[in-house]
Amino acid sequence: MTSLIKVWELPGGIHPPEHKSQSLQLPLGSLPLPPVLVIPLNQHMGTPAQPVVQVGERVLAGQLIGAADGTFSANTHASTSGTVIAIEERAIPHPSGMNSESVVIESDGKDEWVELTPCENYLSLDRLALLDKIRAAGVAGLGGAGFPTAIKLAPKSTQVIDTLILNGAECEPYITADDMLMQVRADELVAGTLLLSHILHHPKNLLIGIEDNKPKAIAAVRAAVAGAAVNNPEAAKIQVAVFPTKYPSGGAKQLTQILTGREIPSGHHSADVGVICVNVGTAVAAWRAVRYGEPLVSRITTVVGDALGTQRNIEVLFGTPISYVLEQHGFAANRASRVVMGGPMMGFTLLDLHSPIIKTTNCILAPSKQELPEPQPAQACIRCGICAEVCPANLLPQQLFWYAQAEDFERLESHNLFDCIECGACSYVCPSTIPLVQYYRAAKGTIRLHEIEKEKSDRSRQRFEFRQQRIAKEEAEKEAKRLARQKAAEEAKKKLAEKAANASAAPAAPTDVLSAAVASANAVQAAPDEQKAKLERLVTTAKTALEFQQKPLVPNKTNPVISDEQLVKQQVRIKQAELKLAEAEKKLADFLAQTSAAQTNTAPANTAPSVAAAVDMNDPVAAAIARAQAKLTMSPEEKAKANLESLRTRLAKAEEKVAAAKTEGSANLDALQQGADKLQQKISEALAELAALGINDEPAPQTTPAATPETAPATAEQSAAQAAIEKAKAKAAAMASMSDEEKRAEQIQSLQTRLSKARERLAKAEAENDANVDAFRAGVSKLEEKLQELA
Repeated sequence: MTSLIKVWELPGGIHPPEHKSQSLQLPLGSLPLPPVLVIPLNQHMGTPAQPVVQVGERVLAGQLIGAADGTFSANTHASTSGTVIAIEERAIPHPSGMNSESVVIESDGKDEWVELTPCENYLSLDRLALLDKIRAAGVAGLGGAGFPTAIKLAPKSTQVIDTLILNGAECEPYITADDMLMQVRADELVAGTLLLSHILHHPKNLLIGIEDNKPKAIAAVRAAVAGAAVNNPEAAKIQVAVFPTKYPSGGAKQLTQILTGREIPSGHHSADVGVICVNVGTAVAAWRAVRYGEPLVSRITTVVGDALGTQRNIEVLFGTPISYVLEQHGFAANRASRVVMGGPMMGFTLLDLHSPIIKTTNCILAPSKQELPEPQPAQACIRCGICAEVCPANLLPQQLFWYAQAEDFERLESHNLFDCIECGACSYVCPSTIPLVQYYRAAKGTIRLHEIEKEKSDRSRQRFEFRQQRIAKEEAEKEAKRLARQKAAEEAKKKLAEKAANASAAPAAPTDVLSAAVASANAVQAAPDEQKAKLERLVTTAKTALEFQQKPLVPNKTNPVISDEQLVKQQVRIKQAELKLAEAEKKLADFLAQTSAAQTNTAPANTAPSVAAAVDMNDPVAAAIARAQAKLTMSPEEKAKANLESLRTRLAKAEEKVAAAKTEGSANLDALQQGADKLQQKISEALAELAALGINDEPAPQTTPAATPETAPATAEQSAAQAAIEKAKAKAAAMASMSDEEKRAEQIQSLQTRLSKARERLAKAEAENDANVDAFRAGVSKLEEKLQELA
């Protein structure tokens, strides 16, 4: 259908001079291949794409060079064949003059394409498959926003779409790119409309909105719709909606209100009111992506302005430098006031003419100084209110201007600053020539920065709170474990006390702690077969890990280049895996050898030599068990003698350290001397124990009255031992006659004496700044804890 439909009046709006005729005098043109293409990886709204090619690599037209990074991103493709000569930061067309990572391709002039995958009948494909084709082709909005099309065509399940609008309004002065596209590619526009309708589950209303100042485009589209309706009943639903020319009727929200009468609430999108609005150029690009498998590598762009020798519309490759486009159209820099990307209302001045053509470049405007003179200096606001009358979003530009000047961001948001479409109508009619839109853009940017900072601050606060909670939880767990250990210790003490009471009440079978330890160790020791199986599993695991690390590194999308650093790291991992395998194999071989030796040993199992022969002393557990079993066979006399020999050996070493410390003047001399004195005291107690058993381990007494120097130390040691024996006997006799309370009081008194001496040593160490002051302090703390337990 192409009959007239009802249209609604757009609130506000203006009628600036159109200046559209000069670019429509010539047919659609093209340019020779530029020698170098600079293709930015950020040509769309959202996250920039990630490069998937390397410097020096030859690429073909249509080849993927930048993969989409996330949902709100779009693929980027090579516009022609050539060699990648750089991947670096280059200037892009942006109001701030910012740089962005770009792939620089040196053209080879052949324009060779990758193999494409056409689709004869898109109805045979699933809707998700069609969206994947559009997404893979890197199709983004060509009307100016650059929003990824695949996202727009996949509304939420709660958004019921009943109207599809193809936006052909193109209300901005000078721009005629969409007008030319509808004239020369009307059939593809209709095919694209039917494709989008199929993806959106065939909305009830299919509208192609065109302003009435484009008679040739209107006629071409109506003819294409009529021709398609002959063979496709779905095409009969398409209505060509012609409405009066008014700026800015080309905005998505404004066009939706004009054609449907539905006003989109603040903070919402057209899909929330059941409408999807797509630019006509975007629909054609989506159709070509599905039908022919063509990625989006070019677009129609208007090149216009009195500073140019030729004004027309051209099909231009993405990445073509704007300076090259201007040169091909006879640009006279001395006549131009500036070069603008976009129209005079919503466009921005290009700061670097070497910036490239991108997906959102619908116009390059090079006006003369008379055509677009420099703006007059801004004057004070006279509060005329005209800006509020022409605002198509029903905002209050005057209040927004004041709040933006005052940086009152809360009031700006409460007055719906982000509903402003930055059409420039208010700035156009302002008699004080105040650049209102510039204030709004700056305020929006500042608010977004504040929101980003607030998000970072919130994340930091959440991390801090989580850390505090984690620390508190860990402290609570430690306290619970400490209390559990304390309770277990108290219960153990209670059981020992009960056991001692039972032992004193009735004779019981003697218990040997050493025997219990040996039995427990033997119980937990795994059987030989289990140990062997475990070691074999370790060897198998180590071999598997080594084979995995030896696999060659393979490039992928996230890591397209294998660097030298990655190769070095791989070699390190391989070496570590080899060492682990060698260690596992050695353990298995040692175990097998040990098992074989134990099986061939026929000596009795209860003798000390056979036990030692069958034990691998490199195994700490096995060696400890062997030593414990050897001690089990000793008599009390042998144990006492062995203990005495061990103490004497330790004393000899301690005295050597004391002598060395005296020679060197070491600060540790006092601590070493105390250690030697304690060992001497223990030797005396061991001699007393031997004497109690009726064993004299001392040399025979001398018969001569005078002692020689050789016998003096032995005599002194004998005297000390005799004194210790007498002291031990006296103490034992006294303890035997004491009650439990008296014994406890004796222990407390002894601890208090030791604590007093320890505190004196600590005070002396602190005064002399002794290096062992921490050790003295720890000793004092332990004695205080023991005293508190008894008190």
